[in-house]
Amino acid sequence: MKLKLKPILFALTTFCFMSHTAFSQDDQRWQINTDGSISWQINNTIPHDDHIEMSGKKISCVLRYGVAADGSFHATRSLVWPMLRTIPNNTHASLTRQFAHDAFDLVTVNYKPIGAEKTVSLTLNGTLLVKSKTNNLELTRQFFPSTAIAGYNEIYTIKNTSEKSCNVEIPKSNAVYTSDPAKGTEGSYDIHVQLFNDGSFNLKPNESLTFSVFYSGTKTKEAAPVVNAEDEKNKRIALIHDLWSKLILETPDQVLNTEFAFAKIRAAESIFETKGGPMHGPGGESYYAAIWANDQAEYIGPFFPYLGYEYGNQASLNAYLQFAKFMNKDYKPIPSSIVAEGTDIWAGAGDRGDGAMIAYGAARYALSRGNTDEAKQLWPLIEWCLEYCHRKINADGVVASDSDELEGRLPAGKANLNTSSVYYDALNSAVYLGKALGKNEAQLKTYQTEAQKLKIAIEKYFGAKIEGFETYKYYKENDVLRAWICTPLTMGIYDRKNGTIDALFSPRLWTKDGLASIAGDKIFWDRSTLYALRGVLAAGETDKALDFLHYYSNRRLLGDHVPYPVEAYPEGDQRHLSAESGLYCRIFTEGLFGIRPTSLRSFDFTPRLPKSWNVMKLNQIHAFENDFDIAVERKGKDLRVKISSNNKLVVNKVIKDGSTISIKF
Repeated sequence: MKLKLKPILFALTTFCFMSHTAFSQDDQRWQINTDGSISWQINNTIPHDDHIEMSGKKISCVLRYGVAADGSFHATRSLVWPMLRTIPNNTHASLTRQFAHDAFDLVTVNYKPIGAEKTVSLTLNGTLLVKSKTNNLELTRQFFPSTAIAGYNEIYTIKNTSEKSCNVEIPKSNAVYTSDPAKGTEGSYDIHVQLFNDGSFNLKPNESLTFSVFYSGTKTKEAAPVVNAEDEKNKRIALIHDLWSKLILETPDQVLNTEFAFAKIRAAESIFETKGGPMHGPGGESYYAAIWANDQAEYIGPFFPYLGYEYGNQASLNAYLQFAKFMNKDYKPIPSSIVAEGTDIWAGAGDRGDGAMIAYGAARYALSRGNTDEAKQLWPLIEWCLEYCHRKINADGVVASDSDELEGRLPAGKANLNTSSVYYDALNSAVYLGKALGKNEAQLKTYQTEAQKLKIAIEKYFGAKIEGFETYKYYKENDVLRAWICTPLTMGIYDRKNGTIDALFSPRLWTKDGLASIAGDKIFWDRSTLYALRGVLAAGETDKALDFLHYYSNRRLLGDHVPYPVEAYPEGDQRHLSAESGLYCRIFTEGLFGIRPTSLRSFDFTPRLPKSWNVMKLNQIHAFENDFDIAVERKGKDLRVKISSNNKLVVNKVIKDGSTISIKF
């Protein structure tokens, strides 16, 4: 009787919990526009403040903005120049300055300051566009980084909405801030704040004028870049449109489609042109011109081949090759992070399971990328990392490590579930890649056997009943539910899927912001929520996952802190670290669409079409050295799968719901 009641009780608990945390229309501060942007129409939901990060190849900006109770707009921009290094030249040594200037404060209209303005709307589309008005004027501000130069732009527009001409005065302004030479690796740096299009203007009714402010950072004695703000805006918008024209998600759920589109921006924009090559960086006013074994190697690297963003692929390959420099014959740990444009390392948390992370990410990247030359370059690194992990197998058959990717923030014991699960997938991916490269069959058989033994050991060592759920303990002494019990699901281990999924979506772990990192605590890290949603979909619990995926996406896209997945809270105050956005996209490529690379030109395909949907599509996929589209349509109880490449239908077949087919190019 208890066995029959448990699913019913869980369903009731989940329903009550979701009803309690449901994302109502009243919670939606932002709305989706027809062009794919989102807007906040200012009403009585003020005051409110938020922050967003935007990046280019040589600069990043964390823009803290808000609307006060009186309707006025305010912003503080925190500008980061990753290649202007400071002392000590460590992980966080990027030149950073905050400015709270508002250029409209410098302007006079009819020889007086601009009157009290009321903010009308804010729009995000890769830039932040703010519209406001006074009795006689319409005002706009637009904020965005340059795509390729070390500068950040703001464009201001004034429109005369009165019936009389007005005089507008915009002052000359060219401020230079020079940093302390003792605090820079190359001496002092200059930060230029330049205003363009100053002068006195007679603005007739319905006429507009535009001026701009450009913030740039240079080494001393270097000239500030000369820019045209409209050109810089057009380059930024062109980048966004390019990203939005690739790997396009089409489902009946517009929230998912739009959050996916925004996540592509944050995932792809945060790549910095360092002297060590292109380096994808997390951001958050802390992590630039550097790479990590989790964020870059494990989380974002395997995603870029699908997006078809060549600079992203270059950054991924560069990250793996940077780590490869630290292979050694004594099998001492590869550093967790390579910092300062590739000139130094950080290994403060010891071995976090970094070998497993790198092997997993590099193998998945190489398979999905489909480039034989790159795969051959990466194979020695994958081999080395697998051997390193093998040497860390303890007496119980799981992988020992000093900590995990949270670097000791939460207990992880001497061997944690995450590292062993990631190593398991790394072994399986290495078998696929090794076969594609014609590697020694005995070696690949050893990997295969090791994976089989590891799966059994994971079950024996970590499998446990925790807080009433048949799931996993995160480490040997663990007796409280942890968010990372989801990892086996993402790695194809479904032995405890029912109990694990019940635990993940129970009130003990699921909160208004996704998974609590540890049950009963306020701490959350989005990365585990993103892994969990991918894993639950991969495990075939599609409709259960969909409710939580929609809720989470709605909150991140249209709630009070938008528009990207975040890092954590309370640490970092929900920074928009970039690799989390890559993990969001992988919910769909690997979870909903079930793409599992099996060679340089093939993948297993297990689509998970929700019962409430008739069709879903993923178009302009750039992987396996092919450009292709996938459409999955409901056909009675079955699914029709169509895959097109180069405008030719290459697959058109009906499969049973939940079944897997192999696709070869």
